[in-house]
Amino acid sequence: MDENDRSIAGFTMAGHALVHWFETSIPIFLVVWLAEFDVTIALLGLVVALGYAPFGLGALPGGILADRYGTKRLIVLCLAGMSLSFLALSVATSIYAIAAGLLLWGIAASVYHPAGLSLISTGVDDRGTVFAWHGIAGNVGIALGPFVAATLLIVLEWQLVAALLAVPGLLAVVYGLTAQFDPTAAVEDDVDAGPTEALSLSDLLGNSRALFASTFAIVFVIVTFEGLYYRGMLTYLPEILHGVPAMETLAVPEGLEGISPADYIYVGLLVVGMAGQYVGGKLTDRVSPDRGLAGLFVALAVLAVAFVPVTTMGLGAIVALCAVFGFFLFAIQPFYQNAVAVYTPPDTRGLSYGYTYLGEFGLGAASIAVAGFVLEGFSTAAFFVLIAGFAAAGAVLSAALAAGLDRFLEASPDTATGLNE
Repeated sequence: MDENDRSIAGFTMAGHALVHWFETSIPIFLVVWLAEFDVTIALLGLVVALGYAPFGLGALPGGILADRYGTKRLIVLCLAGMSLSFLALSVATSIYAIAAGLLLWGIAASVYHPAGLSLISTGVDDRGTVFAWHGIAGNVGIALGPFVAATLLIVLEWQLVAALLAVPGLLAVVYGLTAQFDPTAAVEDDVDAGPTEALSLSDLLGNSRALFASTFAIVFVIVTFEGLYYRGMLTYLPEILHGVPAMETLAVPEGLEGISPADYIYVGLLVVGMAGQYVGGKLTDRVSPDRGLAGLFVALAVLAVAFVPVTTMGLGAIVALCAVFGFFLFAIQPFYQNAVAVYTPPDTRGLSYGYTYLGEFGLGAASIAVAGFVLEGFSTAAFFVLIAGFAAAGAVLSAALAAGLDRFLEASPDTATGLNE
């Protein structure tokens, strides 16, 4: 990587890690808030949903803003907004103030993924390597957020913990303001990839129609199926692991009765995901995104079905399967991120990633409700078959894309006809 690539990598890695640092620390506060404000779980769940909902739904407007105002500016504002939101939580004295703080966090966090990935796609020459390190940084945040929050809550009041969690974000804002790089270094000189004038509604609709008349339409559906798989598995796998026979037979040391070995297995899965992110990112330089996605979706479908017999086996088999699963679950992410970069024009990259993460985090969240219904009304085996079905659908679409399905669409990503000039 050259100096510009390294600068963008460092900036986006910090942003990606911190988005998930804040995101995964929020559930740790739930038990404390239940006792602090004497509210029902249902009400608190609604309050937390106010934070998570805009995180996914705001990705599309976040992408539009990235195209309009520039990616670096949006990411710095994202970091500042998330940090200030947690500072607001630290002085909250009612459940309504908690709701307001979480809502502000979700709005601020929603712009990161379309802005950060747009920046990498237009500013980095060694894109696969940076996608890999960017993904690893996200996994670091996913693992460290709840770990640090839970550890600090043992010895400190929750208000102080919320304030301390904001400190890395504030430091990242300072770093971002001083970072120097060319956000369009990877784009040809005659291609406009910088901030544009505000688009009219007709221009925005025209650009959107052009995107969905191109190969991006297939990529969007593929990403949505990946989101359905990802959200469903990561939401319910911890609960499933808690109930498997192998966990119930393990003795927990005195004084650690609240900790289950399943929790450590789950965190380990996320840690192994860092290796998956790295390998997947490096492979995007060698394997086309459509073929890579097809193969990885097949692997994920097989792994989901494999959980049915393995959860009845011993601890060693469960740990091994979770490790392999964690690797492949995160190895696929650089491939769909690269697919967006390959199949969309540079001047609408923010809009493209906005739609991408609307599918990943917004539409993908539907599997939480659907899979929860299946898990409660049917069986664990039916749950894993459903999840495998999402991966199978993604594999079929990816294979069709590799076979030339995009030729049947009206526009190609190279011409990008209909996009606003």
